[in-house]
Amino acid sequence: MMKKILSVACLLLLPLIAQANWNDAWTTRDKVLVNPVGITAPVTQVVVPVRLHSGNFNFADAKPDGSDLRFIAADDKTELKFHIEKYDSVNELALVWVQLPKIDPAEKEAYFWLYSANAEAQALEDSKTAWDTTTAAVFNFAEKTLLQDSSSNSLVASGNVAVQKAALLGEAATFNGSAISLGASPVLKLFSPSGFTFSAWIKPASLPQQAVLYQQGSVTLKIDGQKLVLAAGSNITSDADLKPAAWQHVAVTISGAKVVLYIDGKSVGTGNIALPDIQQEVQMGSGFVGDIDQIELANTVHNEDWMKLAVSGQGADAKLITVQAEDEEGEGESVSYFGILFKSLTTDAWVVIIILSIMFMISTAVMIGKYVLVAKTSKSNLEFLSSFRNANQELLELDKQGEFTGSSVFRLYTAGIREIRKRYGANNELSLSGASMDAIKASIDADMVRETQKLNEHMVLLTIAISGGPFLGLLGTVVGVMITFAAIAAAGDVNVNAIAPGIAAALLATVAGLGVAIPALFGYNYLASRIKNISTDMQIFVDEYITRVAELYGK
Repeated sequence: MMKKILSVACLLLLPLIAQANWNDAWTTRDKVLVNPVGITAPVTQVVVPVRLHSGNFNFADAKPDGSDLRFIAADDKTELKFHIEKYDSVNELALVWVQLPKIDPAEKEAYFWLYSANAEAQALEDSKTAWDTTTAAVFNFAEKTLLQDSSSNSLVASGNVAVQKAALLGEAATFNGSAISLGASPVLKLFSPSGFTFSAWIKPASLPQQAVLYQQGSVTLKIDGQKLVLAAGSNITSDADLKPAAWQHVAVTISGAKVVLYIDGKSVGTGNIALPDIQQEVQMGSGFVGDIDQIELANTVHNEDWMKLAVSGQGADAKLITVQAEDEEGEGESVSYFGILFKSLTTDAWVVIIILSIMFMISTAVMIGKYVLVAKTSKSNLEFLSSFRNANQELLELDKQGEFTGSSVFRLYTAGIREIRKRYGANNELSLSGASMDAIKASIDADMVRETQKLNEHMVLLTIAISGGPFLGLLGTVVGVMITFAAIAAAGDVNVNAIAPGIAAALLATVAGLGVAIPALFGYNYLASRIKNISTDMQIFVDEYITRVAELYGK
């Protein structure tokens, strides 16, 4: 009875076991690793950027607009909120912001799942809820939504800024001294008990300069020379200097009367300022000359660990998030680097590599064929020369043994025998004149030339592989690098994670070219040496052969 119950229970559990993935309608699943290095305590409601490019994501399988993207928690059940800032399937670049409920440094392996490849999937209508309710506004400065707020509040700023495509996170805004402004709004109201956080990525064109990054009423966060300063009745100045022409993460938090200034995730200044209860117009970027990206305004206080996660996740050397294809998973954290390279190959690189593969197969076939030929010829030559040198009166009867068919020297011998037998007299006597010896030698020399040609046949294919392989590979690399940089310029994303796979894949063509040339070079030199030895043996044999025949049968 108990066995029957267990059997029924197993049958009921089979569908659950079979359905290992979140949804079978999505045919591709990639693992997204989270590496929270540097933080000391859990951080909740973190929005992290997931950068997708040809090296870590297959754009060909996904829908052209990315509407089939879904992000699922590690339990493979819970859907995560996300916002697509950029999705360019042509240039194979995308930037998606995903809200993680918690990032805990104590967790041994933190990850979530990225699902794609569902032609029937519809875009999510609530994608702007990636940021929680404490977020007042987020400006990604994407090209198509330059001054539109990406949070659920959907604010719209006014002002005159230009799009900078080659930015840190997708596109950015280029400021030339003019500010952008937001009308007075309840969600932007400053109020002491709830706290306040302003954060942004800035790249000043030059320093020193006087510029306002954020201003509402009497509260101003500004750049004074090379310092970050918060002014609200009194000034709090950063200990560290800002850098010109470099992306830096700047932030200020106000909790009660306590103020903390941050640069690149590190606290650089603290003080006490009473935050006024005001609701006025907000201005950002007044007097600033340079680029600004990812402005976030929050009605809460983000701590230092949050700042560190922002820097490690959004910076140029971002290490917080790594997308790993499911078929690249293995024990530990091993990654199939060659898999990444082959996935990143462009069409022109594939054409070059296919041509090089054909050249490699041809050169390999030539080397194997020639090695078998020269080995067989060398062995047979040694055997025939041994019989030839031991022969006396039977010198002209060695061809009747029929044991030396693989010997080039034996074939020269038979060429001479044919000419000699034409000169037998009526009584089967042989007496060769000087003119006859010259004719016999000429016939043997002609056959020696043909034997040499046979030995060197197809060797030119190895020289083509040696000289042409590296140049073809270099051509594939140069074209691949050109296409990669052209795609980056068109997309405006200069993140190293987007560039590196294309460059590495382009270099694969050069590696393929060298892989063709190097074995062909070694094989050619070895075979040429063996062929030269055989040719030398044939030349020596001809002289020896003619001399002995003249000695025995000459007049």
